[in-house]
Amino acid sequence: MDENAYRQVLSTSISRPCPFGKSILTCCVSCSLAEKHNVAERELVACSDEASLQLCVELHDVLRHNFSFALHRRDTAEPLTHAQEMRIQCGGLKALQYSLDENVDVSDVAGLVALAREKYGELADFPYSLIVKNANIVYKGR
Repeated sequence: MDENAYRQVLSTSISRPCPFGKSILTCCVSCSLAEKHNVAERELVACSDEASLQLCVELHDVLRHNFSFALHRRDTAEPLTHAQEMRIQCGGLKALQYSLDENVDVSDVAGLVALAREKYGELADFPYSLIVKNANIVYKGR
């Protein structure tokens, strides 16, 4: 299957793709709202809840923006390598967990975001400088 045909099938079959899908598929984190789908021999993750999806999309965008300096990226719209994306997703979520409490589990991304919002308020108020700083410490990429 060529890439254009794959993207067309993907856009019609997965209506709510999870922004943390790569980290879920690699078992770095998990989410109670994740739904796995197979499309053209590829496994993809969708979200079962629209409101949670919007929070996760916004969190991913803010993490990507805040990681841009650490990733040596000036243009936040340009595609990232798989390793860079994993650093944002796994490192960012694990560092967010660490900022809450070392004993909080990242086994549920939606739950982690809810706990972080209880502690910090809106997504804009999360301690992103601390998250980016601790991402390398708490996430040991392969």
